[in-house]
Amino acid sequence: MCNRFQIVGSLLRPSNLLEYKHQIEHRDDIRYPFYQDFQGYEQCESEAIQAVVDQEIKNGLSVLTDGEYSKSMWHLDFVWGFQGISRYIADHGYFFRDIDGTSKYETRKDIGLRITGELGGKNHHFIDVFKKLQTLAGERETKLCVPSPSHIFGELSWSDNIGGTEAVYKDKQELKAGLVKAYKEFVEDFAAAGGKILQFDDCLWELFADDNPNSPYTGEHINQEEVQALAAEFIDINNTIIDFGHGLGLKMWTHNCRGNYDSRNMGGGSYAKIANLFLKQLKYDRFFLEWDDERAGSLEALAVFKDRPETEIVLGLLSSKTNTLDDETRVIRMLDEASKIIDKDRLLLSHQCGFASCDGGNELTEEEQWAKIKQGQRIAEQYWGN
Repeated sequence: MCNRFQIVGSLLRPSNLLEYKHQIEHRDDIRYPFYQDFQGYEQCESEAIQAVVDQEIKNGLSVLTDGEYSKSMWHLDFVWGFQGISRYIADHGYFFRDIDGTSKYETRKDIGLRITGELGGKNHHFIDVFKKLQTLAGERETKLCVPSPSHIFGELSWSDNIGGTEAVYKDKQELKAGLVKAYKEFVEDFAAAGGKILQFDDCLWELFADDNPNSPYTGEHINQEEVQALAAEFIDINNTIIDFGHGLGLKMWTHNCRGNYDSRNMGGGSYAKIANLFLKQLKYDRFFLEWDDERAGSLEALAVFKDRPETEIVLGLLSSKTNTLDDETRVIRMLDEASKIIDKDRLLLSHQCGFASCDGGNELTEEEQWAKIKQGQRIAEQYWGN
């Protein structure tokens, strides 16, 4: 099977696991990882992970994940696992663009994060999850997907968690230092557990694209000097942890998209507008990028990678949001276009995001999901050979 096709990470959850996940979503009196609060949940999750890893192996995937079955949402479970964090059900969820492109679509509401003490990343539940994945995978490559430091820094600093007499962190710089410490502790534990590939997922880059009509940072009355300073801060906190991971011998990857929840997205913004920021300056070894529709703009943004010969780019030309197979002619055309900019041997193919960034997953069946994965593998074999 051609290893030029990759999955971003998440796969659709089976119905018996979703029964537990839906209960978790509505409970405010429980603590991560929730096993003690739901009889049979840990065993159900473990059995589901074993089944999905078997499926990945059967379907010839070259880098395995646990399907992200151990998560409820792509980023929050990781933060729930930090010391110094408590979870609560907020007044409202995140707001995505609905299928019509204009209406608001509200997500689940258990998204509240409260800093209750100094942040810490040691003895994180994700390490236990990863060790189980390693056992199931045997000698095959595995990766662990966690949210980027900048994404979590953004969410925490935009909340009411900093400042004030009762706050653990008095300002953003204290929060940043605390978050860097927690991430370093986690990354160190991951490397010690035998981890080789750590993927930081992120969907905030496009906030800084001035052609993104859905961003609070676009418009003529915005102080662009402040916006650029925030972007630089996001890049710095990520690179600090990337450098730390590299120092421990890890491969550091990233996935970027514009939001993925129940087949909905968060907004627009082209890569061309942020290429000199996030694509050029972030020190990742591999970038999973979203190019399944016109929102991403021209592939010319890839030109910033020309002077980074060791960096690999995974083109998310396929869609995990739809239940139909993708237009293969379009995919081949765009692969040809990309290979005129970046050497073909540095390119890979994927869907633009996982199939279930959050529990409910996108609007397709498991059978349709695997059919789309098979299509991606077939295109990759056709384009690169075995």
